Amino acid sequence: MSAQLFAMQPMKALPLLSLPAAIRPMVAARMYATQTGLGTSSASPQPRRRTVTPFNDDGRVAWGDLSGKEKVARTTQQSFNFGMIILGTVLTGGVAYIMYTEVFSLDSKTAHFNRAADRVKADDRCVALLGDSRQIRAYGEPTSSKWARAGPIASTTRKDSRGVEHLVMHFNVEGPLNHGVVNLHMTKRPSESEFVYKYLYLDVKGNQRIYLENADTSPDGSRKSKTKFFGIEWTR
Repeated sequence: MSAQLFAMQPMKALPLLSLPAAIRPMVAARMYATQTGLGTSSASPQPRRRTVTPFNDDGRVAWGDLSGKEKVARTTQQSFNFGMIILGTVLTGGVAYIMYTEVFSLDSKTAHFNRAADRVKADDRCVALLGDSRQIRAYGEPTSSKWARAGPIASTTRKDSRGVEHLVMHFNVEGPLNHGVVNLHMTKRPSESEFVYKYLYLDVKGNQRIYLENADTSPDGSRKSKTKFFGIEWTR
């Protein structure tokens, strides 16, 4: 009965030495447990986050939680990413422009090369020297590389003092009988939107030059030429 009475009283009101020896251990254990519990917090400590740098920032940390240095790091990273996007856009546009002007445009060097090669394959005089038109191959500069059968097409473009553009080109043709070199010269006046032939001819070693276009001997001069496109021969 006396033990229960002591247990119900506040611990601070009971000097430990004044208690009977039999209950001192129980009272001391209760006092220790109470004091330990009062000093313990129920909230668990928050894990420490890593410092944000331009190389590890994934945007998960809110802007308001960043330190001054971390804000500078995030701004640097975002500026770099934006610059890369702009650079990629410029490079893509440049590649697209080059591809159009050099390959896909009807006035590109590749288009003129293809049309001139078709003119050679369709000319009976050229076929007689080179062989079957279905086996005639047109290509650029010869190369010794085992990875490429032929190099780029040799061509130059310039504008004279009168503003006339000149396109000069030569390429190789090869058939089952012979091989030769095709030369062409085209001009475009400032008032015109397309190139026209000044001359187009085939040279095969040991044979007379074959002219497919020659403005010097044409009644209409260089303002009239024939071009084969999509299998149709156009005169302009």
